[in-house]
Amino acid sequence: MTNKVYFYRKKFKMTQEHLAKILGVTRQTIISIEQGRYIASLPLALKMSRIFNVHVEDIFSLEEKDI
Repeated sequence: MTNKVYFYRKKFKMTQEHLAKILGVTRQTIISIEQGRYIASLPLALKMSRIFNVHVEDIFSLEEKDI
């Protein structure tokens, strides 16, 4: 699974700390998700999609080649 959390976070000019606070998780969780070491739960993925105003599929993909 790949994700574009880093891309959208930078696009919205958010720090890892700010995004973590909005989502109710730790900064370490955001770091782990961005690095692909942790797969976000469905509720967390849905929260991210609302924050970034995109579909969950725009952020997370099962394909390995996505940026």
